[in-house]
Amino acid sequence: MRKIPTGGFLSPSKRTNSMGVQAEDTRICVIMVGLPARGKSLIAQKIVRYLGWLSITAKTFNVGQYRRSATPNPSAEFFDTSNPEGERLRRAAAEAAVGDMCKWFREGRGLVAILDATNSTKSRRRWILERCQAESIATLFVESKCDDEDLIMQNILEVKTTSPDYKGQDPEEAARDFRERIRNYEKVYETIDEDERDLTYCKLINVGHQVVINQIRDYLQSRVVYYLMNLHIRPRSIWLSRHGESQYNLVGKLGGDADLSSRGEAYAKTLPSLVQKSAGDRQLTVWTSTLKRTIQTARFLPFEKLEWKALDELDSGVCDGLTYAEVEEKYPEDFAQRDEDKYNYRYLGGESYRDVVIRLEPIIMELERSENILIVTHQAILRCIYAYFMNVPQERSPWMEVPLHTLIKLTPKAYTTVEERLKADIPAVSTFREKGSRARGNTIGDGAKPLSPTAQEDAKGLGLGLAADGKPVMGDAKPPPES
Repeated sequence: MRKIPTGGFLSPSKRTNSMGVQAEDTRICVIMVGLPARGKSLIAQKIVRYLGWLSITAKTFNVGQYRRSATPNPSAEFFDTSNPEGERLRRAAAEAAVGDMCKWFREGRGLVAILDATNSTKSRRRWILERCQAESIATLFVESKCDDEDLIMQNILEVKTTSPDYKGQDPEEAARDFRERIRNYEKVYETIDEDERDLTYCKLINVGHQVVINQIRDYLQSRVVYYLMNLHIRPRSIWLSRHGESQYNLVGKLGGDADLSSRGEAYAKTLPSLVQKSAGDRQLTVWTSTLKRTIQTARFLPFEKLEWKALDELDSGVCDGLTYAEVEEKYPEDFAQRDEDKYNYRYLGGESYRDVVIRLEPIIMELERSENILIVTHQAILRCIYAYFMNVPQERSPWMEVPLHTLIKLTPKAYTTVEERLKADIPAVSTFREKGSRARGNTIGDGAKPLSPTAQEDAKGLGLGLAADGKPVMGDAKPPPES
């Protein structure tokens, strides 16, 4: 493999990850603290996703999952502190979770573990601290404290429909039982206070309206705390869309700043009704890149619009304006290297997917602070944003198909992220190329349909050949003879 000073593979040191954190010197246990229905599991899930997105290996150890192996559907009485059997089983679950976490660290399998449980008493927190100290694991306690009744009720309503504890149960009965469970915890709950000022902690009060931090000691702890300071756990959704089909899409060219095709224009005009169908009467804020095709796509939306340079498409460097066939012809070694490790491969004079993730971090922070956002951007950018919310592995994210003329709605929940897709009834070429596929001779089509007469005129105007069936032919492939 040749070495390329401006392109080729990014090769982080074996001793550090992409953020420059030394693996052998960094082991942190994030200990969640809080009453039920305070968003702890959602916060834990978000921390793991965020760190994984940044190439920092993290894992959640959810004590409830350990407890469910012995007691899958407990009633509220199980959580009453006067119930000795319930207390014994809950302690056993905590010990099993902490034991597995320590083993995970000893085996060198990650840098950050999240212990997801109520950890509601000082004695329980002190026990966890001592176990971690014995293993030379740094600790960061994260308490989610909330007295906003509306928010608590929203979380209760979500838990009764998504928690494994209430699977198959009547929703109203589940809600009543869960409220009783909360009352049992409230009897013994002790917030982190001055008596525990030796702890490293971050206290989130009423969904981040107030944040208290104490004794933050290293870079990775501060990184997690910075992320937590930007979180809110109010219910919300995010909408994502690629720009409409562009003139470059028609000819299979990479990058550029092309205008929309006629079908891309049609999608731009249809997008407002698609958004209204998905978002109802909510007032959204629209974020676009600074490139013409996203701005043109968003121009009919009746919302405030913001342009972000960080949302511009992945920079393809010297390959900008080329087709994949031309890239394969001019830079065959690079074409093969990119197929081998697309996430880390950097275009000559351009970017890799890893580079894009780094520049998108401020976008993710702003998304976590905000509500009701619609992003109109590009394929590689949407792959990275989608991978963050859906926890898609790095090696798979650059190969995801993100079709044109499709609106994606993502709704984060405590245990998952719910995805919905709305496809406009407007054909578009496919810009998706599978891993290992040849660039030459590919046709860019829209299923079984040929291009419309108007789109065919667009294609001919750009010098693109058309096959006998009306589909455009990419690169130097020739249309088959008519039979």
